[in-house]
Amino acid sequence: MSFLRELWLFMRMRKKFWLLPIFIMMFLFGGLIVLTQGSAVAPFIYTIF
Repeated sequence: MSFLRELWLFMRMRKKFWLLPIFIMMFLFGGLIVLTQGSAVAPFIYTIF
């Protein structure tokens, strides 16, 4: 959790709030990749793309 705190402090101090949507999308796609690794959710994820 300290990484997320440091990332937030960096964005707040340097006024780099435009990075937030990029990181959110990276975490969402990373979560999708983890979910599709041999789970029952995989066929439903593949139909989205």
